[in-house]
Order: sequence, then C-alpha cells, then structure tokens
Amino acid sequence: MRRFISNTIFFVCTVLGLIVSVDVSASALPSQLNVDYAVYSPLSLVIKKFNWLEKEFENDDVHINWVFTPGSTVALKNLKNDSINFASTASLSSVWSRSGDNRIKSVYVVARAEWASLLVPRDSPISSVKELKGKRVGATLGTDHYFFLLRALKEVGLHKNDLEIVPLQQNEERTTREFNSVDAWSGLEPEVSMSQMKNGSRVIYRNILFNSFGVLNVTEAFADKYPDAVSRVIKVYERARRWVLKYPDDFEALYAEEAKLPLQVARVALNKYDFFNPVIDRNDMAMLRAASSVLKEEELINPDTDLDKVISDLVDRNFVLKQLTSGSVKP
Repeated sequence: MRRFISNTIFFVCTVLGLIVSVDVSASALPSQLNVDYAVYSPLSLVIKKFNWLEKEFENDDVHINWVFTPGSTVALKNLKNDSINFASTASLSSVWSRSGDNRIKSVYVVARAEWASLLVPRDSPISSVKELKGKRVGATLGTDHYFFLLRALKEVGLHKNDLEIVPLQQNEERTTREFNSVDAWSGLEPEVSMSQMKNGSRVIYRNILFNSFGVLNVTEAFADKYPDAVSRVIKVYERARRWVLKYPDDFEALYAEEAKLPLQVARVALNKYDFFNPVIDRNDMAMLRAASSVLKEEELINPDTDLDKVISDLVDRNFVLKQLTSGSVKP
C-alpha cells in the first residue's frame, strides 16, 4: 500500500511537472513583438500588408508593433536599444555593428540584391569613380551603399578622406539631389531607379559583387530567451518569400503600393532582387569575409578585430534550416 501511495504521488508530481513545463513553454513569448519594415526589404512589406505576423500570433496574445526603418544604421541602433526585436539590414552593416558591442545574430536572408550604385545628376561632367576625388558625395553612414562607395573608391586607389562624404538618411537623398548639394551619391534601391527614371540621373559605377545581401537580425539575448518567437517570425518570412516567387505580378503591384512608387519603378527595382535562397551559405560567408576588410582599411573598426570570428558569431543558420526541414510553411 505504501509503495502504491508513493508511486501515485510520484505519478501525480510527474504529471503536474509536465503541465507546468507545457504552460511555461506556451507562455515563452513576449507580450509584444517589435518588427521593422523597410522599403529596401520587400518581404517585410508583404508580411505587413497581409497581417501574416498578426495571424501567426493571434492565439498567443502577442501584439505586433511595426516600426519603419529608413536604413540599416537606424535598424541596428534600434535593435541595440531594444526598440525593435527584428531588424532588416545589409549583412555587411551587421558585421560592422557586431564588430562593435552590438551582440546580434543574422538568422535569415531577406534578399540578395544589386541595390547600390553610384549616381550623378544628368548633366554632371563626372563619368568615373576617379573623378569623385575632392567632390561631395552623399551616402548613409553604416549602410550597404556607404560600404559600396568605400569599396569602389578602394578599387581606384582612393579613400574616404579623398572626398567629402555627406551623411544622408535614405529619405533625405531625393531632396538633397534636387537642390544639387552633392556632386554624386551612393544610392539604394528603389531610390536609384526612381532617380534614373524621373530625373535622368546617370549611374557611373555598378558592381554586383560589392553589394552585400540583406538579412534579418535579432539580438543574442532575444534569441536565447524567445527562440520560438524567432522561429515563427522566420516561418512567416518564409511564407512571404514563397508567395513573391509564386505571384510575381501581384508582388510588383503590392510593392509599388506599399512603397509609394510608380509601378514601372517598382518593377525595375525588384528586377534587381533575388529571393531564391533564404539561407546564408558558403558563398555568402566568403563574400562577407572579403568585403569586411574595408572596415579595417577605412578605420571603421578596431584594427585588432578578428573579423572571421565576428562573422562566425554573427551568422546563425539553425532557425531557418529548422523551418525549411519542418514542412510547416504554407506555400
């Protein structure tokens, strides 16, 4: 009888333990997710438009708070300050930020794109990167098109100190160009296509190899505390990725509407994007290692920084690989 009572107590305690653990697991979500959306991250616009994140978490009492991001620098700053939980940035920008004290993880490829170019006004006499020496060039510090400019300069033997880089946020660029306060600018899509088609701006330099890919970032602390939230947000991003591949015409119309662009501009800009592989692969890692050298050369990070370690610590493929193998993503 004593053994029966002991076994019964053990069984009840075990069941209660399981119930408690299930409850803890079920509540292991924040009450609110702060997620950024950006014109340079088209998947984020799709997800926001269709309320897919809201639907994913509607039974969990998790509120979705959307925060507009004008560029990678702002996104990374907001991520560091815990103003947002998920940030869309260029991958080289993430390396730069991780090289400092921003302990982030890049967990998903939101796009590979040729989104950066060097442009000049239609009537400008400038026709090459070498001619930018001594000129005023607009660029957004810490963004991919800023690093694109630095790499283009390096290719012709110039450095950032050989010209004046005018710091601009992405939404300031069009106004600055209209007032001709810069001689050239390193622009990002869709601003590049808009400027070309509307104002006749000329591209003087493009190089797809100098464009880093776009990633979704979270902080290490958030990923450790809320891994289920990270997995489910990635699941929704994966749903969006599959949707844009399946419905390209609808995607173009949606992007034009959400980004407030003429349809033809949206079409040209999106033609420079690739959404086929959401995983950071070996080629991506090699590209980041090659590209990151400019951070030291232009004295943007500590010269003793171990960039190989920074990149290894930054990239986390586990979340996306789990989603791709689970079969839980709707087409």
